[in-house]
Amino acid sequence: MKVAVLTGGGDCPGLNAVIRSVVRKGVQEYSFDFVGVRDGWLGLLKNHVVPLDISSVRGILPRGGTILGSSRTNPFKHENGLQRVRETLAAHDVDALVVIGGEDTLGTAAELTRHGIKIVGVPKTIDNDVSGTDYTFGFDTAVGIATEAIDRLHTTAESHMRALVVEVMGRHSGWIALHAGIAGGANVILIPERPFDIDQVCELVRRRFEINYAPIVVVAEGALPKEGQMILKDQSLDEFGHVRLSGIGEWLAQEISARTQKDARTTVLGHIQRGGTPSPFDRWLATRFGLHAIGAVEEGDFGCMVALRGTDIVRVPLADATARNKVVEPSLYDEFEVFFG
Repeated sequence: MKVAVLTGGGDCPGLNAVIRSVVRKGVQEYSFDFVGVRDGWLGLLKNHVVPLDISSVRGILPRGGTILGSSRTNPFKHENGLQRVRETLAAHDVDALVVIGGEDTLGTAAELTRHGIKIVGVPKTIDNDVSGTDYTFGFDTAVGIATEAIDRLHTTAESHMRALVVEVMGRHSGWIALHAGIAGGANVILIPERPFDIDQVCELVRRRFEINYAPIVVVAEGALPKEGQMILKDQSLDEFGHVRLSGIGEWLAQEISARTQKDARTTVLGHIQRGGTPSPFDRWLATRFGLHAIGAVEEGDFGCMVALRGTDIVRVPLADATARNKVVEPSLYDEFEVFFG
């Protein structure tokens, strides 16, 4: 059997660990042949496929990013996209495809599965918003990076007695903001699932200043003010229909300064959260996902995604895993309100 491996969407710490795991077990235990698809779905549209073997994956475990490259390409948005995908797979005698990605990449994989292409999915995203799995790899690393940034910002905020707004990633879900905000001792945490009242935010900031402490506000990029509009970087859309977020942090800092008469500054972590070496947990989880994904290929269990449930790796239908985003439950957010202000 010949298996192709593809990484799509945003880069993420742990992608290389999955590639390594899939290839090592596939070659050593099943005698599979492998090829790598360059730059996500774009590689299948452009017939950009490269050999992949054990020597190709040696030493890549601690490396961030992906040795195969990635893109936010949607093959169904390109002329004859489905046919071009089929032709590339046939030209290289590919029998099955291991697709490593988030909601958009796996959503495309689910659609291709309905067209008869044999696919096993692996969930990755720093946002941790893929349904069907308790955690995605990349999330732990992103939370660690954001938490360290918040820790560092506490000291400079207190030195100057100013409010600092930390904008983290999270388009539709506030998992990074909530985890890093709690771990870093933030005084206000704003997430997309809970539209916020700017007056209440400013009151929490004032309370912090009243006891001679400088407040830290952590906000997910997709957070929304009540009765307001999403703050956008611009109006352009990617091939999956997503706008470019970023800007809510700067807007918040301006509002806090104007309403409290206190200095407020913004730090946007952005792609820093995606880069660098993966955490030990993400290497461990990505490796397990890879082992189980190639096991599903060997058993012919296509149209599934491997997922973490508790401490077990299970398989769930791709269609179910991509039907909706996993968001922060209100009860979980409410648990931590005692720390706000």
